[in-house]
Amino acid sequence: MYSALCAMLFALCFSVQAQQPKKVPRIGYLAPVFPCSGSVPSLEAFRQGLRDLGYVEDKNIITECRSAGGKLDRQPDLAAELVQLKVDIIVAAGGEPTARAAKHATQTIPIVMTNVGDPVVTGLVASLARPGGNVTGLVTMSPELSGKRLELLKEAFPKVSRVALFWNSANPEQEPQIKEIKVAGQALGIQLQTLEVRGPNDFDKAFSAITKGHANALLTLPDPLSNSQGKRIADFAAKNRLPAMYPRMEFVDAGGLMVYGPSYNDLFRRAATYVDKILKGAKPADLPVEQPKKFEFIVNLKAAKQIDLTIPPNVLARADRIIR
Repeated sequence: MYSALCAMLFALCFSVQAQQPKKVPRIGYLAPVFPCSGSVPSLEAFRQGLRDLGYVEDKNIITECRSAGGKLDRQPDLAAELVQLKVDIIVAAGGEPTARAAKHATQTIPIVMTNVGDPVVTGLVASLARPGGNVTGLVTMSPELSGKRLELLKEAFPKVSRVALFWNSANPEQEPQIKEIKVAGQALGIQLQTLEVRGPNDFDKAFSAITKGHANALLTLPDPLSNSQGKRIADFAAKNRLPAMYPRMEFVDAGGLMVYGPSYNDLFRRAATYVDKILKGAKPADLPVEQPKKFEFIVNLKAAKQIDLTIPPNVLARADRIIR
């Protein structure tokens, strides 16, 4: 009788445990500029990466997206909000300021950065091979690529001699990039006109300085602030018939002329693999930071024709994609 009662109680306990729903992982997604709704390529690439790994939204994973909508000073509050929601992982879907906001909000929740330039220089991680804290993810190699962008701009337009360059002093990733560009500019015989922008209201003043300074080309660095003003920048370049080189596809979507940089969609898709590994028990401190595997050189011939610019055949031959 006693044995039968024990067996019954054990079976009942087992049944209750079996009926208890398994905790669904909650992923916080912090975006500096682009919205959480609608078709945003980077967010869709991340979600596709999750689907490829067997995750189904609202079934075995939940994504809590928060976007600053270009108001970058909101990022710390949004990061804190995700922490309060007790998410299991935060995906910092922006550059260094986004990852920094997430790291300030928590020292324990794993953070996956998607496109930081050099996290070692800015102190986000101890090293690429051994991050050592709660942050890991993917980098864009921004300093190395910045000089390459200037070289491609000069190759496409040999007469370029004075290039206007926006820089955001509030972004610690910018300084190494500017140093790289200055080295490339000196080798190419190009004079740089650097223009500091720290907020959206600074761009009109910068545009006026470019006109007065007689720059004959424009270069934009990867930065959430500049990304948020992509249409304004592309429109200014087109209106003033300035050849321009940008770091992200979104600038071309806004009418920009040329883009060279890592495939951001690939970086965001690969961010999902970090989420998967961490959910399966890996620690961010032990997951090496990865560099880009795919790069894109995109030429917008439609934009070139609108301002009567001719892209040389040898440059077009190097393009991964041409928009006609």
